[in-house]
Amino acid sequence: MPETYIAPSSAIAARKLGGEMMVMNVRNSTFFTLNPAATVIWQAADGCTPLRQIVEERICAEFDIAPEQAHRDAAEFVADLSQHGILHVSDHPITNPAEER
Repeated sequence: MPETYIAPSSAIAARKLGGEMMVMNVRNSTFFTLNPAATVIWQAADGCTPLRQIVEERICAEFDIAPEQAHRDAAEFVADLSQHGILHVSDHPITNPAEER
């Protein structure tokens, strides 16, 4: 099974307030408020760390959630934000998110 790599789009505005991240696509004004677990994924989305590793080392370690459920939830979150142009998703490390379009 191939790895999944994620990186924020360059066309976003983001700000952390409390334990939640506010993210907006500046092209179409789509706005998301990320819960604490989604915020951890967002902050770890460096394009080089596989999503599987983020979930196993950060989400499962910081939140009381079974690995299988954490992986399903993370995949759903990533798919949703990528559909809105907020996250880039690739099966190889993302060194230049602008090229992933």
